[in-house]
Amino acid sequence: MSSFLMVPLTELVDIHDYLREPVSQTERNKREGLYPYFGATGQIGWIDKYRQDGKYVILGEDGAPFLDPQKIKAYIVEGKCWINNHAHVLKGKDRICDDDFLCFALNWVDYSDAVSGSTRLKLPQNMMNKLLIPKPPIEKQCQIAARLKAQLAEVEKARKAAERQLNETSKLADSIILHSMRKNGTEKRLLAEVLEEVKTGIGEDWSKYPTLGATRNGMAPAKEPPGKIPQRYKPVFPGTVFYNPMRILIGSIAFVDDDDIPGITSPDYVVLKGKEHTVDSRWFYYWLRSSLGEQCINSLARGAVRERMLFNRLAEGEIELPSYNVQQIASKALAELKPMRKAIEQQMKEINLMPTKILSQAFET
Repeated sequence: MSSFLMVPLTELVDIHDYLREPVSQTERNKREGLYPYFGATGQIGWIDKYRQDGKYVILGEDGAPFLDPQKIKAYIVEGKCWINNHAHVLKGKDRICDDDFLCFALNWVDYSDAVSGSTRLKLPQNMMNKLLIPKPPIEKQCQIAARLKAQLAEVEKARKAAERQLNETSKLADSIILHSMRKNGTEKRLLAEVLEEVKTGIGEDWSKYPTLGATRNGMAPAKEPPGKIPQRYKPVFPGTVFYNPMRILIGSIAFVDDDDIPGITSPDYVVLKGKEHTVDSRWFYYWLRSSLGEQCINSLARGAVRERMLFNRLAEGEIELPSYNVQQIASKALAELKPMRKAIEQQMKEINLMPTKILSQAFET
């Protein structure tokens, strides 16, 4: 609970929802212009005219992450722009509510009793009006908003610094791969000749293992549990590479390392490993995620982005393969990057939690 007086939103703001108007994507494509077009969670395009000019607080009406305390539900717009019908348009009452303070408060309040819907949450105006918002004096509001701006700017600096560190580890991995290919020459081989596909399902032991998926960032817990025939799920044990054949073009590729817990993955995924004494699977994983692997994947893609790239398609690709000994040396260097990445990723998780903590401290003390 806040130590400040809590009042209904309507005591603090004027509602300008009459300014909003939806324009379809097709129509916006015909009318692209200089003015930003906003939706529930931020800018989604450009348009040739504007419906408001000034500073407003935009609060999602439907489709915003109302129940996730780490995500933004409200944001500020300034100048000439257009808001669609998926967001509320608010402005703090003169000398009663500061817009920046209001925006911070709306990203702190609890929406659990105000929103409805199961798959797409909605905040109707009648429920929004009843939201209880802290109401310190206007001077105090401005002080709180200024302090929060400064604190959150520092958090953003830290987040960007961590992102740069992650990018540097990716560049270092690419550098290790390229160096290994320049050392003592390479041999051009078909991927079909040097890789083995894992086709057999896990069988009755499926419940012993976590279900894993592949993302742009590598391996991650699957979003859904095994389907009707879990026995068909493929084993992904240490030393295997696996990918989503519908999303390989955007880098949804994973590798189970020696210190990772074995798991299972969807029977629709492609699971493979390097042939013994021919390809080191860790080396191949980083090659596949490098610019060289990306070029190979793109050269094999046919038709629409959503086309599946199964193993037989990937197997048509070619690779400049260094000796197995050179691969192993590079693989050891690549293994040393993993704890570095984990430490940075943990730091990013902690950084991402900080805005919520900062808002709580501002409004609950």
